Amino acid sequence: MAGFAAVLAVLTVAAVVGSASARFVVEKSAVKVIRPEHIKGRHDAALANFGVPNYGGTMVGVVKYQVNSTACNAFDGEPFKTGASRRPAILLVDRGDCYFALKAWNAQQAGAAAVLVADNIDEPLLTMDNPEESQNTDYVDKINIPAALINREFGAALKKALAKRDELVIIKLDWRESMPHPDERVEYEFWTNSNDECGPRCDDQMSFVKNFKGHAQLLERGGFAQFTPRYITWFCPDAYLLSKQCKAQCINKGRYCAPDPEQDFSEGYDGKDVVIENLRQLCVHRVGNETGRPWVWWDFVTDFHVRCSMKNKSYSRDCAEEVVKSLGLPLDKVNRCMGDPEADAENDVLKIEQEIQIGHGSRGDVTILPTLVINNIQYRGKLESKTVLKAICAGFKEATEPPVCLNQDMETNECLRSNGGCWQDPKSNITACKDTFRGRLCVCPVVNNVKYEGDGYIACKAVGPGRCAMDNGGCWTETKDKQTYSACLDSELTGCRCPNGFYGDGYKCEDIDECKEKLACNCPECQCKNKWGGYDCKCKGDLVYIKGEDTCIAKSNNASKFGWILSIIVISCVAGAGLAGYIFYKYRLRTYMDSEIMAIMSQYMPLDSHNNEIQSLRQESTAL
Repeated sequence: MAGFAAVLAVLTVAAVVGSASARFVVEKSAVKVIRPEHIKGRHDAALANFGVPNYGGTMVGVVKYQVNSTACNAFDGEPFKTGASRRPAILLVDRGDCYFALKAWNAQQAGAAAVLVADNIDEPLLTMDNPEESQNTDYVDKINIPAALINREFGAALKKALAKRDELVIIKLDWRESMPHPDERVEYEFWTNSNDECGPRCDDQMSFVKNFKGHAQLLERGGFAQFTPRYITWFCPDAYLLSKQCKAQCINKGRYCAPDPEQDFSEGYDGKDVVIENLRQLCVHRVGNETGRPWVWWDFVTDFHVRCSMKNKSYSRDCAEEVVKSLGLPLDKVNRCMGDPEADAENDVLKIEQEIQIGHGSRGDVTILPTLVINNIQYRGKLESKTVLKAICAGFKEATEPPVCLNQDMETNECLRSNGGCWQDPKSNITACKDTFRGRLCVCPVVNNVKYEGDGYIACKAVGPGRCAMDNGGCWTETKDKQTYSACLDSELTGCRCPNGFYGDGYKCEDIDECKEKLACNCPECQCKNKWGGYDCKCKGDLVYIKGEDTCIAKSNNASKFGWILSIIVISCVAGAGLAGYIFYKYRLRTYMDSEIMAIMSQYMPLDSHNNEIQSLRQESTAL
């Protein structure tokens, strides 16, 4: 490993030796002393690579200082916290003894609104960077106040003024000119890497891409901004071209290299795998730009991270090309753009990356990942969606900011084109594409209270109650001869099972030939005929097939006689019931007619003559 480290150091240095003016540019903001009078004036403050610089804004506050305090230990309580009616506290601390970021974190916890670190030696200002990731630096992402380094002389002047107990030191932090804003469009670059095995720094990059995607695509679609992805590479010196290290880490005969993801050449992925994927992602952006969709890079990178991760052992050309096709990009154009990684020749795309990596003018070198460059200056501060958006918005000419800078509730619908590269059921148009403010997500949906599960990109399947009503739960189904069979059972919440008469895994079922397999109709007198989903079994002669017993039996004469007797009994019962009904009917009719006749006769003749009249009428009705 010692030899590897030496080669890696040479390769890293080789990336920046191409220009005599190569250097890291320190980005600064202005500090203006308002009180006391004798130290009024403007001073430089180097922006930290952590915290939240207020790009485009200002802060006026009262300077606080504890003698010989380096802020390496937490303060008791919140001594610098101020109410709404008072000016915020800007804490001055001394350099030394601990990480810059820890000083800022302790100041924030104590209620300070910003922190200035006074240098302890006379030297040009430098950028306070993030500490190396470890178990004790998880506070860095939680720092939400601005931090800056001031030189030793200015720090001493502030301390001297603060030593006078009746002196109030008021300063103004001014970030309005920290971000150039020459016109109505912002141009910015993001220097990143396709490697997802470089620890917390890689995780931070990917988290930023996912969260900022919606803002970036909205800015690009509206023509407000021009984004360009960038990837750091270096070249292998001639003396090492034949070494194992260069062969494993470089393409195009040592011209473009990246470090081994695991720092072990005997296992896992090689650095050249990373270079090739970096090149592919650059070409995705180029082809997307040519086809009028430069914002598709954000979709590709986020999808590639989910589907083709090194951690899942799917970081491969085949997986990447599937993502390209799912987003509707022409794969042939992407491959032509990439060229031949084995060729002993320059690659037009990567050559440009190496040239731009070297700083020119006020830009500075790109030496760390990730690096964000906005309007040709390097962004300083936390790599977080809203913080970066504010910095970009500060890059627009005054009064020309797009709506996204004023209204963060705007959304873009990425599902309208190629379904966002997500899964979609062609039969029902159910889709896993979900539009959000930060761009689209591929998430299996819930439809009519039926939940779908899957990766959201390749497949989603209905699960739980009601799943069979949604595309048959993803199971096999087929209709023949007006009969339909399904492998989805409503009684089971998951899985598929072929129905009786079929065999298979539930996603594909084939008819069982019960006759050929001797599964039924096996008696000597039986004749078997297979049909789709079942079988027919007939018996020879007058025999009858009993399916439950899988046998043939003879018809019984006694059964025939019993049938005739039963028929006679039934007919007799029916006839008797009919006769009884008729007699009942005649009795009810006669009673009804008697009552009607008496009512009529009572109106026209004496009652004692009624009986005779009734008797005669009865005789007439009987004759009828």
